Amino acid sequence: MFDHPAYDAHEGVHLFHDAKSGLKAIIAIHSTARGPAAGGTRMWDFANGEAMLKDVLRLSQGMSYKNAMADLPLGGGKAVIWGNAKTDKSPDLFRAFGRAVESLQGRYYTAEDVGIDVADMEIVRQETAYVAGLDHGEAASGDPSPITAMGVFLGIVETAKRALGSGDLTGRTVAVQGVGSVGGYTCDHLAKAGASLIITDIDQAALKAVADRTGARIVGPDEIYDVEADIFAPCALGAIVNEQTLERFRVKAIAGGANNQLVVPEMGELLRRKGILYAPDYVINGGGIINVAAEISGNYSREWVDAKLGRLVQTLGEVLDEALSSGKPTNVVADTIARARIAAAR
Repeated sequence: MFDHPAYDAHEGVHLFHDAKSGLKAIIAIHSTARGPAAGGTRMWDFANGEAMLKDVLRLSQGMSYKNAMADLPLGGGKAVIWGNAKTDKSPDLFRAFGRAVESLQGRYYTAEDVGIDVADMEIVRQETAYVAGLDHGEAASGDPSPITAMGVFLGIVETAKRALGSGDLTGRTVAVQGVGSVGGYTCDHLAKAGASLIITDIDQAALKAVADRTGARIVGPDEIYDVEADIFAPCALGAIVNEQTLERFRVKAIAGGANNQLVVPEMGELLRRKGILYAPDYVINGGGIINVAAEISGNYSREWVDAKLGRLVQTLGEVLDEALSSGKPTNVVADTIARARIAAAR
């Protein structure tokens, strides 16, 4: 564990198994320096336990950085459940997961992520109070995806100002990978702003729905890396910037809602050399956790959320400007700021 490449002095890595429900889960707490760890729960049919561990270690670290960049009183954590989100869900499984969260006694707050929806979290809530993103309750904020998508859209505009010379997206082409909750809402914003869309997803129904309402052109999951566009917006799973895809990109910028977009940090420098401006994922996609933080506070305010989101977009612009003026990769600039904010809270 301690010599795992993705281990970054995590405070805790907790494995849970419940024989009755079949639950196999890991909750990783990267840091509580700024406050209780917060991050969503992902349900995925991992290839093996090593892939599961790597995912939760990287995602929890990313949440520490994301919460720091959004200037929230939260640390970083993440949970993963091993299973097929279409066939393996059950009330017993989510109640068992709720008991796992409860056992950490408030050191970790959870919410929905890939493969999980609000209804699942409502079941988790039956066993623990440390759940956010719900539809019910005094401070319930509901699905955080629309707020995440708004932040992604505003971040794309901010990135376009620097990569394309203007934030006006009229007539610009954006290739969107993944049109689920965040990706679908992001497409709506982009279409309303006048952008032409090229989209892909493995969910054919979601693809058709987004194409019908936005006029987007549909391409295959692998073809999306070869299309000519102004901006590539990854809004599905991570590690999409890698040695295989790097040479295929025909875009001026990469800015989207997916987590852990770079397969390794060194990809940031390779993107810089290729002249592709990269919006660090945990900065551009921080809208959802801002919404969750407002709920965790117990006094949800949409005005507070909007103000925090506006400031986060400004922070993204500052990261991009610093990177362009210094010649450093954008992810290196963002990492440096995030680590300094976490260290200052210790």
